[in-house]
Amino acid sequence: MDKFSGQKSAIQYLYPPVEPFDRQMMDVGDGHSIYVEQSGRRDGLPVVVLHGGPGGGCSPAMRRYFDPAIYRIILFDQRGCGRSKPHASVEDNTTWHLVADIEHIRRALGIESWIVFGGSWGATLALIYAQAHPAPVTHLVLRGVFTMTEAELNWFYGGGAGAFWPETWHQFQSLIPLAEQGDMIAAYHRRLFSGLLNEEVRYAKAWSAWENALATVHSTGVGGDSPADYARAFARLENHYFTNRGFLDYDGQILDQMDKIAHIPGTIVQGRYDMICPPGTAYELARVWKKADLRMIPVAGHALSEPGISAELVGVMNRMAKKA
Repeated sequence: MDKFSGQKSAIQYLYPPVEPFDRQMMDVGDGHSIYVEQSGRRDGLPVVVLHGGPGGGCSPAMRRYFDPAIYRIILFDQRGCGRSKPHASVEDNTTWHLVADIEHIRRALGIESWIVFGGSWGATLALIYAQAHPAPVTHLVLRGVFTMTEAELNWFYGGGAGAFWPETWHQFQSLIPLAEQGDMIAAYHRRLFSGLLNEEVRYAKAWSAWENALATVHSTGVGGDSPADYARAFARLENHYFTNRGFLDYDGQILDQMDKIAHIPGTIVQGRYDMICPPGTAYELARVWKKADLRMIPVAGHALSEPGISAELVGVMNRMAKKA
């Protein structure tokens, strides 16, 4: 889940735009090439940014949470989205492929250790990556926590969030015949992978609009009209991962395996009124992770660009830079 909504009021908290000093397409095998960029200080404190979705892609705004005089900022588009190729592909595209890709990037760039920064699905991936490869992770900075549980998926695709936004939920649900509405993820899956491009785009736009509509605390319930290519990649990848429950071994795996990274410090920045990833998950994560510092932002939703969330994240990274 998650994309940067571009909310202008958040810009005041961010660093000025910086251009990457390195851009490359990195071959990670299985027919996939992923876009990787580096910006900031070449010999700076490394931080890797994991975008949301799955399928959201990275954006230039994501560089701006880090002081470029201090940080070496690594962004990449995960398999199948953004500038990575093949576009919108779900072949050989699982959580474990992405975990391997992150390690591939670290090794290819000659980085010994780094901070891992991720929001929404990026927070999910950050936790799974750290559990699989704890040694290089010095700190986890997570926002809008999502742990790929049945309860979280049921909240967003089973009517929980829809109870707060009934008119927007109706628009999302009404495209599906009544007989299929008991499993919206499966119903959309059949249409997003129908092989009929026009149908896939239509349902991809509806899937994306439902999520985008609930991203900010000041939402009007209107999700907008995403470009067809973006919407198709975002919706297909997200639905593919949700259909397969994140390719985890069992429900609740992430919280259950937090002992693997109990020694790693973390900061959790969570919007109090996050309708996509409600704060109960962030609270439970902090409760079992003694080295976590939970920062609950009082008037904020889910989006990275919520002003309170942006301000807190920039502050967190600045404080970490001073300690480095």
